[in-house]
Amino acid sequence: MKAVRVHAFGAAAVLEEVEDPLPRAGRSVVRMAAATVGHIDRTVWSGGFLKHPPLPYVPGVEAAGTVIASERFAPGQRVWLRGAGLGTTADGTWCELIDTPDEALGLLPDHVDMALGSAFFSPCTSAWVALHEIAKLQAGERVRVTGASGAVGSMVVQLARDAGAEVITEAGAPATLLVDTVGGPVLEAALPCVAPGGRAVLIGYTAGNTLALDIAHFLQRDVALLPLNMFRREAAGRAAAPELLARLGDGRLKLEVKRFRLDEAAAALEWITQRGHRGRAVLIP
Repeated sequence: MKAVRVHAFGAAAVLEEVEDPLPRAGRSVVRMAAATVGHIDRTVWSGGFLKHPPLPYVPGVEAAGTVIASERFAPGQRVWLRGAGLGTTADGTWCELIDTPDEALGLLPDHVDMALGSAFFSPCTSAWVALHEIAKLQAGERVRVTGASGAVGSMVVQLARDAGAEVITEAGAPATLLVDTVGGPVLEAALPCVAPGGRAVLIGYTAGNTLALDIAHFLQRDVALLPLNMFRREAAGRAAAPELLARLGDGRLKLEVKRFRLDEAAAALEWITQRGHRGRAVLIP
């Protein structure tokens, strides 16, 4: 099979021929139909992640496809893949045939496009968990969203409105809840707009991973800073996945996807770093 592999952290990803995976107990072989390229893939690829797969390795933490061999799932079953070490501690999804732990699989409805099935988990579940599990969003609240044009930000906007909140994206507007997807100076500028007693959920840091904080002013305003770690909250995300897929399938939620060929992995890694890019990148075999 063809697989994209990285031979040294930070080195160019190359498309190579490797041996097909063999069925094993507790694992499934899935024919990849789409594999997502995300910021976590860049972090692992750079060598900056907390854990590292052995080199050379196949990147990719998310995908969608059809089951070829499995003890748990029927051949031909449409599935999405995420977690269980894929692309972080072991080979991932940027290959024609994915060797995956069974617990990484979820059922993908027939009416959901494979590219969406690959790309949905990170932005959709992050937005859902941020709003409903962490912030405990209530109908009628004013929600400020930074990075609203991005994949996660746009999903926060859609889900907050669905929950009966008023969404504001302009700078300086007061809000009871801030959902920040970019960090850095954008977060620093947005925090003073959170009403006293409000809260801010921190999702991402593409604009910078440090925050200068006036502690006295911050304490006086009593704003809660609430970080989102989806590795710790994977179970909540997986529980929400069927509802989110149903909404994507019938058009209640929309997520933009940009497709790249498998041999264009390097271009996809570069595309996701560009300011103003919309949606998620997926590799198609």
